[in-house]
Amino acid sequence: MISLKRATSRGFTIVELLIVIVVIGILAGLVIVTYGGIQSKARDDERKTDVKALQSQLEVYQAQNGKYPTLANVNDATWRSTNMKGLESDALQDPKGSAQTLDDAVAANVYAYVVTPANCDNDPAVGGDCTGYTLTATLEGGGTYVKQSLN
Repeated sequence: MISLKRATSRGFTIVELLIVIVVIGILAGLVIVTYGGIQSKARDDERKTDVKALQSQLEVYQAQNGKYPTLANVNDATWRSTNMKGLESDALQDPKGSAQTLDDAVAANVYAYVVTPANCDNDPAVGGDCTGYTLTATLEGGGTYVKQSLN
């Protein structure tokens, strides 16, 4: 016997599937954009932490020696291991940078360390002692993060 009942189809229509695909695409886009913002903020927070650690070590050095180190001093790993024992080399490296050294000019992906007066070399006979500094990190979120000597 042949049944005259109409067969009911089971499944989704193409329109329903397209709607689901569009919704999933929108949600995926939001997740990607949000994740990118979180990563950028995390790197900016790491930059601020690094600059604060550097400032702390520079102030300790100044309290013990009565002057701030030159850029060449800070960039010398041997000098740092003797005079700034609590400072990790990673603190000199921007999260997106490759060098574990400071620069003398503000730029993206590096930390800048500028001592004052401009020609100081901590030799009283030549350029004199370094009496101040400015530490700078360029933030991905816009702007710069600046810390200056406390003296």
